[in-house]
Amino acid sequence: MKGPVEIVPGVYGLGDEWVNWYVVDDGGRLTAVDAGIPAYAKTLEADLRSIGRAPSDVAALVLTHSDADHTGIAPRLRDAGARVLIHSADDTTLRKPGPKQGDASPRHLAKYLRRPQVWRLMVHLTRGGAARPPKVEGAATFEDGAVLDVPGSPRVVHTPGHTPGHCVIHFDWLGVLFAGDALCTWNPVTGKRGPQRFPSAMNVSNVQALESLGLIETLDAQVVLPGHGEPYRGSPAAAVAEARRAKHV
Repeated sequence: MKGPVEIVPGVYGLGDEWVNWYVVDDGGRLTAVDAGIPAYAKTLEADLRSIGRAPSDVAALVLTHSDADHTGIAPRLRDAGARVLIHSADDTTLRKPGPKQGDASPRHLAKYLRRPQVWRLMVHLTRGGAARPPKVEGAATFEDGAVLDVPGSPRVVHTPGHTPGHCVIHFDWLGVLFAGDALCTWNPVTGKRGPQRFPSAMNVSNVQALESLGLIETLDAQVVLPGHGEPYRGSPAAAVAEARRAKHV
């Protein structure tokens, strides 16, 4: 996904073929969902200008979680006036980024290094500044089930596993679910397309990540938007069913 792509009326996908972030336009006021990698700041003004908006129109940035490829332009949006919001369990790693633990420890990640796709991903993220993630102070925190006081009034559903505070963001009136890395439609390790679970060694807890799929499949939406891969035009239940059938690496 490159440049602003209108997925449904008022919902735009941005980023590139590796990483997605999104904006929701609610009467001219924007909520960004996730913030990609730092290099996206270079095209931020031009991207928003192409949809008739400016960085100052972004009233809020809602983060699905605190990983470096989802927080990159958070300081840029904050400095332009956006409130930054994240689940309380990921606030510490947003303020002080560091290696993930649990199933995602460096020892487990090493098993992917024989795959060329992983090296291409690492080069892209490093060149884009994700190896030096920003320290984002002062974010507002939320808890499971909160309806956020931001444009579009989304509800958050806590879906731990990829990180302790990972959440999906549900704009029910738009029929859109932002899935973050609870699932993907492009696997950053294998390059495989279609709904699937995130690679095991990138999750803090694979047990929790699997359990969280059960929370996602109960939600009502017509489009699922992941952090990596193309939009899935179907229900969360259908996306989860495909993800359960897909081989998990």
